[in-house]
Amino acid sequence: MRIKDQIAYVTGGASGLGEGTARELAASGAKVAILDLQAERGQAVAAELGGHFAECDVSDEASTEAALAACEAALGAPRILINCAGIGPAQKTTSRGRPHDLALFDKVIRVNLIGTFNVTRLVATTMVALEPMENGERGVVINTASVAAYDGQIGQVAYAASKGGIVGMTLPIARDLADQGVRVVTIAPGIFETPLLATLPDPVKESLAQSVPFPKKLGQPDEYAALARHIVENVMLNGETIRLDGAIRMAPR
Repeated sequence: MRIKDQIAYVTGGASGLGEGTARELAASGAKVAILDLQAERGQAVAAELGGHFAECDVSDEASTEAALAACEAALGAPRILINCAGIGPAQKTTSRGRPHDLALFDKVIRVNLIGTFNVTRLVATTMVALEPMENGERGVVINTASVAAYDGQIGQVAYAASKGGIVGMTLPIARDLADQGVRVVTIAPGIFETPLLATLPDPVKESLAQSVPFPKKLGQPDEYAALARHIVENVMLNGETIRLDGAIRMAPR
């Protein structure tokens, strides 16, 4: 798909991987809508890109429907959806005589997994009604998992479960939408420099960088964005999860 003049929606687009991807798509000529809970930051990024911002809780059906309706009214129906919204709190299954907080586990699943599916199901319904383009393509959905889906560390049970779910639903959704010309691909990043990681001390971040086989550095949002751009442009990429991790395999801790 040619990105120029296409309409793209990016969840979690106010910061981190989502912001990097929103900027990449805008630089490639797309009209970009940012959906996020960070209203002030999201509005600033959208204004800079000449796009649109809509406040959105992806885990809430009504909030998401309202945000998508606002984006469509402002920019039009999307051909591109990038799902980057997510959270990553850590807690062991049981620790110091206390079980994992069930409400926290539920929240992580609701935001990361159910939120991703919620936005996908709604946007896909809009995409399949669009006129087909070259190769019969109507749209592309890119979801964000994590290497934690495969190498979940101590304390990452909720996060790993949510990201494993995203990996697991990639192929079935791609198959569901194949006859309508909508592709679905997931990116599973390794250790990337995001707002969550930015809170760590520099020595800890350097240690994490050195654990990557090659290159020995933290991934950057523009590297995620470059892969997202290629997925959009390459019609043969469909139904797959791509690890973007410098060959890292995470240790237990």
